Amino acid sequence: MGEVVEALLARVRAARAVLADAVAADDPYAVAVARDEMDDAVRFARRHGLDVEVEQVGEE
Repeated sequence: MGEVVEALLARVRAARAVLADAVAADDPYAVAVARDEMDDAVRFARRHGLDVEVEQVGEE
C-alpha cells in the first residue's frame, strides 16, 4: 500500500476515533467539529479512489 493511501486511511481512522470520543463525551460542539473532519477525510479519500465506509456514530 502506498504512503499516500496509508495516510488517507489513517486520517479517516483518526477522524472516526475522535468522533466516537466526542459522542461518548456528549459534547455537541466537539461532535460537530469531529463530523466535519470525518466528512472531509472521507471526501478526500474517495476523491483519490479509496472506497471508505462512513459509520453513523451517535445517530439514532
